[in-house]
Amino acid sequence: MLHRTAKLTPFGRRLLVHRIVAEGWPAATAAEMLGVSRATAYKWLRRYRAEGDAGLEDRSARPHRRPRALPEREVRRILIARRRLRVGPHRLGPLLGHSRSTVYGVLRRNGLSRLAHADRLTGVPVRYVRERPGELIHVDVKRLGRVPPGGGHRMLGDEARKHLAMGHDYLHVAIDDASRVAYVAVRPDEQTGSTVSFIEEAVAFFAGHGVRVERVMTDNAWTYTHSHRLAELFADLGIRHVRTRPRRPQTNGKAERFIGTIQREWAYARLFRSNPERLATLPGWVDAYNRRRPHAGLDGQTPLSVLVNKVEKNDS
Repeated sequence: MLHRTAKLTPFGRRLLVHRIVAEGWPAATAAEMLGVSRATAYKWLRRYRAEGDAGLEDRSARPHRRPRALPEREVRRILIARRRLRVGPHRLGPLLGHSRSTVYGVLRRNGLSRLAHADRLTGVPVRYVRERPGELIHVDVKRLGRVPPGGGHRMLGDEARKHLAMGHDYLHVAIDDASRVAYVAVRPDEQTGSTVSFIEEAVAFFAGHGVRVERVMTDNAWTYTHSHRLAELFADLGIRHVRTRPRRPQTNGKAERFIGTIQREWAYARLFRSNPERLATLPGWVDAYNRRRPHAGLDGQTPLSVLVNKVEKNDS
């Protein structure tokens, strides 16, 4: 049975193995193109060599017996008590006769492990969304392995070793929290010069849509936290720099989710024959994302339509 968080279907596993075995791709490159780790690539390669195509099919992860599984009746008791009392496992455990770890496991599996992520009155999980475009812009960088010359052609010997040294592109992304409108640019690195120029371009992009950037959220990478040029840019533009909490990447979750989308729907959506070919399609994809792609988090509206509506509402 396919796990709900699995990145590869049986077809994807066959494609991965075919690229490594038949086309001679390095395992690391084939894994990156499909968005999985090298360890995952080698796991499926081992299964294929041991069992053939049958080894690439789904297997159930469910144990044959679960004698210590918590009865569904007790799971419901824990969830009801959580919503009613609004307390954590350390209080619910003794009250309901379960260990704290058991209670926490139930809450985590049902998306109720964080009190701060739920409405105070009803206990229903909620997420924050800013009201005004430009109130908060999420910024992040994704390092992306370049497409090997010839795309799927066989690489052997010196050519394969040369490919391993091809390097990476760096996708700098900026996402408006209120509308999810995105600005993306490719840079050769994530150093200060590239970061500063990207922030300048992103601010100009949003200004062109009638949006003044008020805050920019980043993680705690060295460039963001120790760059005097970046600090001066924020000061000159009147932008407040907000940093995520250490080891809490979910704080910048909208940028993280967008990076996942751009990998699935653009970078690895089809086989590109060269890196310039892939990069040439990026502006069109971003424009389609902003203008034509319905967004589930926006009730099926497109990001740009939401931005325009919110700007007009704030101006009226």
